[in-house]
Amino acid sequence: MTTPDIRKDSGPGNSRFTLGNFYSDEPRRMKVVVIGTGFCGITAGIRFLQKIPNLELVIYEANAGVGGVWFANRYPGVACDVAAHCYQLSYEHNPNWSSFYSPGSEIRDYLQGVAEKYKLLQYIKFQHKLLHAEYHEESGKWHLKIQKQSSNSGVAPTPQRDEVSPCEEFVDTADVLFTGIGLLNRWDWPEIDGLDNFQGKVVHSAQWETGEGDLSPTAKWEDTIGSWKNKKIGVIGIGSSAIQIVTALQPKVAHLTNFVRSKTWISATLAQECLNELSKDETASNYKYTDEDKKKFQDPVYYNQYRRHLERDAHAAYAVTLIDSPIVEQAQEAFKKDMIKRLAKKPWIVDHIVPDFAISCKRLTPGPGYLEALCEDNVDFVPDIIKRVTPKGIETVDGKHRELDVIICATGRDLSFKLPFPVIGRNGVTLNEKFDLCPRTYLAMTVDGFPNWFIGGGPNSGLGHGSIIYTMERQVEYAIQATLKMQRERLKSMEVKKEATVYGQKCRSWYKMGKEEGRVVGLWPGSSLLVVHALSHPRWEDYNYEPLDANVKNRFYWLGDGSTMADNLPELDSSWYLDPKVVDVPPGNCLLISC
Repeated sequence: MTTPDIRKDSGPGNSRFTLGNFYSDEPRRMKVVVIGTGFCGITAGIRFLQKIPNLELVIYEANAGVGGVWFANRYPGVACDVAAHCYQLSYEHNPNWSSFYSPGSEIRDYLQGVAEKYKLLQYIKFQHKLLHAEYHEESGKWHLKIQKQSSNSGVAPTPQRDEVSPCEEFVDTADVLFTGIGLLNRWDWPEIDGLDNFQGKVVHSAQWETGEGDLSPTAKWEDTIGSWKNKKIGVIGIGSSAIQIVTALQPKVAHLTNFVRSKTWISATLAQECLNELSKDETASNYKYTDEDKKKFQDPVYYNQYRRHLERDAHAAYAVTLIDSPIVEQAQEAFKKDMIKRLAKKPWIVDHIVPDFAISCKRLTPGPGYLEALCEDNVDFVPDIIKRVTPKGIETVDGKHRELDVIICATGRDLSFKLPFPVIGRNGVTLNEKFDLCPRTYLAMTVDGFPNWFIGGGPNSGLGHGSIIYTMERQVEYAIQATLKMQRERLKSMEVKKEATVYGQKCRSWYKMGKEEGRVVGLWPGSSLLVVHALSHPRWEDYNYEPLDANVKNRFYWLGDGSTMADNLPELDSSWYLDPKVVDVPPGNCLLISC
């Protein structure tokens, strides 16, 4: 007896009750485009390939290599202020970190190794810059204008400096767009009168090009300052980049002046207790792992215990971010005493650098060696506001003029969350218009009016404590679950409902787009574990959906012809549910979920 093929008997023409002309578990073809190859983009590429069947994947990267901000940032002393064993992917362990806090070049190499291990490079198109993204409502696809670049420096162009010769522009499309470009790769020149007239060298920390040394990814920053031994250097800023630059350059230049307009907490090193145990030194600011340490890390059990110890320390720091927490006052007093102690050689600096605001108002910066560098004889700390830049140096509002050979602008980033290219959603509304007053997202990942777009490292995804890497992994998983839903249920679009898109002391912080007051947009409003929990349990009812075929009225259309692939394809095992890898075996006789 032959079973009739109802896949052929039913179709869009039957408006009363249309069956899907496909098996219920037959995945439709999905095109996903990922932008960026930092931690977020690399993880997205790996996980989409792993979990989405019948997938076409393309990853566009503006730079000449993987790493995102860690590829682009090559300034002196560039490093991560999160413990190296926390600043890595949960599924890809590195037992060979050179130090407790790893230099930027090692993080870049780590990401390169991850991309190679998971054979991701074949999907990445380097030196391909996204110029324009627009959602087409009729097709439910994103149309992306891409520029294929040719660059000698291997670094993406910027609004301030564009020496890239465009080779080609083309349009690509995507059912799902995932952007993992983050916040810290867009930067600003400071608005200082006369900066363009300076006759010496002007360099920005985010685009480190001095005209010296090799600009390749493997080059050392020391080679870029070969002629600076007898020069006077000015560093503008007191953010993480400025702090690292001052510390690194102080012993290598004739004189250094740090121009600072605001105060900041230079905290004890994060995970200080663990660092003290390793170094046997309570004043240690970093620690070089020995061969014996690395040998221990080869043991998976020991490695896991060590890493989890660091992670627990990071989570414990959440209490310090709560204004009403009793531990805040204790920590603040301890930080203040430590800063005063480290500035003993120049105690007058204390009044100009130790803040009045709570330690949770800005992200804590360990700044190993920074305060000690300020106390050296060849360093001046200038808290006065800059009036103008002259051809020979910098003049402050008190009338003093300081001659300089080099000015380094470590003035932070473009903190508006407005992207450097147009993103156009429904009804022609641009993202920059949407974010004009303040960025508003749903769970830091989606925006109403912009269907099928998922953001990694966007507004409110930052953490006031610990490492953001696992948060990025959960953001990727959330986007994957949404993509699977679209694929499984034959949806043209999913868009967060507008009604679902919905720290308070005065201090200038990137949490508040660089402003002293206003809504916090850089920080997740809770603990790092809360964001993991929130993204692990999606509320799909907070979204609106459109079917692929608007004429189909059958809500069960996604069930297809009523059969599965295993029912029809002899090469598939119809008893797959008994595969030991699939069977979910309960843990003994325990009936409680907490067991």
